[in-house]
Amino acid sequence: MSQSLINTEIKPFNASAFHNGEFIEVSDADLKGKWSIVFFYPADFTFVCPTELGDLADQYDELKSRNVEVYSVSTDTHFTHKAWHDTSETIGKIQYPMIGDPTGTITRNFGVMIEEAGLAERGTFVIDPEGKIQIVEISAGGIGRDASELLRKVKAAQYVAAHPGEVCPAKWKEGEATLAPSLDLVGKI
Repeated sequence: MSQSLINTEIKPFNASAFHNGEFIEVSDADLKGKWSIVFFYPADFTFVCPTELGDLADQYDELKSRNVEVYSVSTDTHFTHKAWHDTSETIGKIQYPMIGDPTGTITRNFGVMIEEAGLAERGTFVIDPEGKIQIVEISAGGIGRDASELLRKVKAAQYVAAHPGEVCPAKWKEGEATLAPSLDLVGKI
């Protein structure tokens, strides 16, 4: 990825997804008007991926309570997502939409396509209600992500969006002090 996607608007897409026992259509328009997490992973029926998706499923109710929708995406089809959901206890608990991206359009839009493999990197994107990317995290294939840390980052992004002029310091947790950047703080932190 040659340029940062931070504060850029998501690119248009249309895709099929498996969600709550049925196939649905999802587009970039569905990501607007609320906070969204687009969670790319390499492939269904693998090893690290189900641990990540299950961990994210465990945080889903909390995310939904914060007006955040989660979309997992791999280059598998929505049919493969259904088969995985139906056969894996871990994946069976997922209630968020599982988008199929067999053409790689969405994966390329977000700059996480591994071209030689036709698979997605482990990419996490937090998108604000205007459709702009606020958080980007990309991990190597063997490194699983932590949904509780993602939730912390979402809380910080929502706080900063709701409180212009304030920023959240390292390890900030909801309810803790924030900072108001000013000339008086320079060199005093």
